[in-house]
Amino acid sequence: MFGKINIVPRWIIFLLDLGICAISLTIAYTVKLNLELSAIDLVEFSRNILIAATINTIVFFNVKTYAGIIRYTSAQDTFRILFSVIISNGLFALLNFAITAFGHAPYISNTVLIVNLLTSFLLLISYRVLIKYFFMYIKNLNLDKRKVIVYGAGEAGLATKRTFDHDGKVNKTIMAFVDDDERKVGKAIDGVKILSAQHLEKLIMDHEVDEVIFASYTIPLERKNRIVDVCLEHDVMVLNIPPADAWEGGKLNKSQIQTINIEDLLNRKPIEIDVQGLQNQLKDKRILITGAAGSIGSEIVRQLMNFEVGLIILCDQSETALHDIYLELEENHKNNNFHAFIGDVKDEKRMVHLFEMYKPHYVYHAAAYKHVPLMEDNPCEAIKNNVQGTKMIADLSVRYGVQKFVMVSTDKAVNPTNIMGASKRIAEIYVQSLSNSLTQKDFVFSNGLSYINDLDVKPITKFITTRFGNVLGSNGSVIPRFKQQIEKGGPVTVTHPEITRYFMTIPEACRLVLEAGCMGKGGEIFVFDMGKSVKIVELAKKMIRLAGLIPNQDIKIQYSGLRPGEKLFEELLNDNENTLPTHHEQIMIGRVREYVFDDVERQIYSLINYANINDDRQVVIGMKKLVVEFKSKNSVFEELDGAIND
Repeated sequence: MFGKINIVPRWIIFLLDLGICAISLTIAYTVKLNLELSAIDLVEFSRNILIAATINTIVFFNVKTYAGIIRYTSAQDTFRILFSVIISNGLFALLNFAITAFGHAPYISNTVLIVNLLTSFLLLISYRVLIKYFFMYIKNLNLDKRKVIVYGAGEAGLATKRTFDHDGKVNKTIMAFVDDDERKVGKAIDGVKILSAQHLEKLIMDHEVDEVIFASYTIPLERKNRIVDVCLEHDVMVLNIPPADAWEGGKLNKSQIQTINIEDLLNRKPIEIDVQGLQNQLKDKRILITGAAGSIGSEIVRQLMNFEVGLIILCDQSETALHDIYLELEENHKNNNFHAFIGDVKDEKRMVHLFEMYKPHYVYHAAAYKHVPLMEDNPCEAIKNNVQGTKMIADLSVRYGVQKFVMVSTDKAVNPTNIMGASKRIAEIYVQSLSNSLTQKDFVFSNGLSYINDLDVKPITKFITTRFGNVLGSNGSVIPRFKQQIEKGGPVTVTHPEITRYFMTIPEACRLVLEAGCMGKGGEIFVFDMGKSVKIVELAKKMIRLAGLIPNQDIKIQYSGLRPGEKLFEELLNDNENTLPTHHEQIMIGRVREYVFDDVERQIYSLINYANINDDRQVVIGMKKLVVEFKSKNSVFEELDGAIND
């Protein structure tokens, strides 16, 4: 019943405030006269009530003390009322001073004014607080309310509580705050106790808690994961609030308090990069990013926008995706030091035109086909895009004097079991062998089919390759797919119960790409520390529980079998490779076998020729000859492994 009470009109609050001020003045007179009401001069009292009402009307109207919703009274309303009563009583005192200046007796004693100031403030605040707590009491009578613990007794925690208090439709009650800071333990916020986070599991069990809300941004990731595991064991939903800079209009909205993302639990400590070193290298440089509309390419663009680069050229063949990132840059960056260039890295004339027009200093090559099942069905396209496209951009980088060429590769290039991984390994081999050949005194591309004959420039390009695993949230990655399946009610499909993968967020992967590009001297394959591998079925179960559901009860988990070319676990190095450390603890240099450039170039031209006539069989045979560790799994091309060995 009380939940349906409408908000009282402002004019009623205004009149109520004036009435309370009249009562306050009466109390002040009574106190001044030692509670003897008969001693009050009614003429003087009536005159002063009228004067006080007039002054209060003017002050309250201008300060808008009536504007707040009483049931949501806040500290801001308290300061507004205090300011109003000080001003109104101050004006009355000023009127007294003016009257006495002309030889008349003051209208009211200073004692009455002081008592009136205190009592009016107390009464105006008291009735607001009483109404506020009355509504809170009625709201908390709902027996179906969900019991909540807020993790974090700081500003974010307080904002979370008040967000719930200010929304009558929120069916939750905060049982307690918990915090890691023992100095806060035992205190209270808005009447809610602060308890030690060390006792969270006991609190969950004792109070049958329904939800835990993370309202702290300083919880170590390992501890956060432990807390989430404890909550999920007891069927407690875990929610999160966004950073303060993402709040709407500086205030937390209840719609922003959402189920915690699995990405928040897979993140690691922030990656530190040499910002000044990057700034020094990239300042005023023209930088080309291929695949600039993709997951990795677009994030590289976003991060490069933080440096004082000369021009960023965004190259991609996808018009819509390129348009989206271009609009994003226009909205977020006032300087127009970027240009969208639609083009396919396989299109020789278009790419020559690009290099002729912009003559980039740096190239970040992120354009690639990456989906394993699709490339298994289309080997010729994998060669055209991942190998021929890389070769063309690398060759043009040498021809036009690019200072650094940074290639984005994948852990699937290590001991590849699929076409996609093998094609990326071939691209790595070409880039590295080309880099090694550039040290020769009179370097030319030897094959007569090359469109760069008799190279008449001094080769200065430094080629760097970066190799890492899956990135969270990338197009087609497993986590967005699981989310969609859970939203649809399942089932969640996992290829194999034992399959594992490495994960890294897109921003941290791109930070490492930039850092590796900065430190590279030429010819290196940089391997990133991907942390611990994650069992995909456990990832799926955790995502289901985070959605407040029970695996294999509310949402079924089905095993679909390994896809063509897929293997159970990924590697960052093969058995014949090892690493050397760098100054960055999360970046290592992979020591890989070296290839003779002339042999590599000849075999790649053969692959490209077979790809252009769509001869899948000969393409795969050529790939297996070039990448001897390429052994197909769960694929129609497994039979070719025996043919190669024979």
